[in-house]
Amino acid sequence: MDDSHYMRLALEQAGRALAAGEVPVGAVVVKDGAVIASGHNAPVGTHDPSAHAEIAALRQAAALLGNYRLDGCTLYVTLEPCSMCAGAMLHARLDRVVYGAADPKTGAAGSVVDLFANAQLNHQTKVTGGVLDSECAGMLGGFFKQRREQDRAVAQPLRDDALRTPQERFENLPGYPWKPHYVSDLPSLAGLRMHYLDEGRADAKRTWLCLHGNPAWSYLYRKMIPVFLEAGDRVVAPDMIGFGKSDKPKKDAAHSFSWHRQVLLEFVERLDLRNVILVVQDWGGILGLTLPMEAPGRYDGLLVMNTTLATGDAALSPGFLAWRAMCAKNPEFDVARLFARGNPQMSEAECAAYNAPFPDRGHRAALRMFPPMVPEHADSDGAAISQVAREFWSTQWAGRSFMAVGVQDPVLGPPAMQALRESIKGCPEPMLVEQGGHFVQEHGEEIARAAVGYFRR
Repeated sequence: MDDSHYMRLALEQAGRALAAGEVPVGAVVVKDGAVIASGHNAPVGTHDPSAHAEIAALRQAAALLGNYRLDGCTLYVTLEPCSMCAGAMLHARLDRVVYGAADPKTGAAGSVVDLFANAQLNHQTKVTGGVLDSECAGMLGGFFKQRREQDRAVAQPLRDDALRTPQERFENLPGYPWKPHYVSDLPSLAGLRMHYLDEGRADAKRTWLCLHGNPAWSYLYRKMIPVFLEAGDRVVAPDMIGFGKSDKPKKDAAHSFSWHRQVLLEFVERLDLRNVILVVQDWGGILGLTLPMEAPGRYDGLLVMNTTLATGDAALSPGFLAWRAMCAKNPEFDVARLFARGNPQMSEAECAAYNAPFPDRGHRAALRMFPPMVPEHADSDGAAISQVAREFWSTQWAGRSFMAVGVQDPVLGPPAMQALRESIKGCPEPMLVEQGGHFVQEHGEEIARAAVGYFRR
């Protein structure tokens, strides 16, 4: 086999680095036509400045052969080696080094210096560069472009009519280790900054798009995300504007059904999400269930929990009307206490994490607006599009569906979910979570494992 074949294997390793948030560099070691070792960049995750792809592959090969001398071996790496890695390669006495993209900043095979060309060294390693250079450089270029975009988003100026929750309120939250991502260039955002989680490989077989409700945020999915990632899938979980780490308009009137829906539509297009399993609960479903009909080819499945389609042609449940009345009477209600009351198994710190985005009244416009925003009448904003969505789910939906119901939910429990199930073509009997309430994701690990198994079949 030629050099291109082995370089593609190195590119696969680079993809693993990319999925872990590392600079995407990968390497493989080949001896007698067989790959005997592989490695990818991991200095960030391991806190090890020497954890370059080449070093990882060299260590693995030496351990396998029982000798730090790697005579007869060729190392393939997607980026020109730096001086540290070049020195290790020469010390290992590799026969050849084959690299993909040149590195004009730190390359030690000719771009900055050429250690391999030093005739005074007691071993000479042959070097071949430029193998699949466009593919290798493309992966690196895409990574650094995304990083620049993220840096710009993080530095995005705050609009005068919005607030941004101080970052220190999100430090050391239990069970929420994932790094933030931001987008601010969606047309509908008009400069507002929207936060989202994006974990797992971009080319994963499935992408779980997790949409939260009110008054939650992406923290709601912390028990489900690890299960999805363990299955080798990608997880994307945005914070809607007004929630979580996203910007929060000061005025209640900034929020509307149509605007939030448009933001989500643009967000899916912006990330070019495909093979999506839509994961929804509460407002995540009220809004999210209207998305797939706009681009049905992007969606393969639905995981639906304690939500509804608010079509305006059916009376809202007594449980919801009671919730709406409570919110109107007590607009400063304690979010942590709300979660604690329905989830006695949660720790005090977990409950407090739901309060983190809302340090004061000014940050709570979305919490005040979302209850009255639920479409109640035929002419309510969102009612007509929800009716179209109901028809889509009833007659056109071609994907698979999995329903989980928190039985203790007084607002969107079994009766509401049974009515919704009847509107979803081919939706099987639901998984009943007997101890689960409205925020059934607090029992999310068991739901996620059942859903992963279901969608694998």
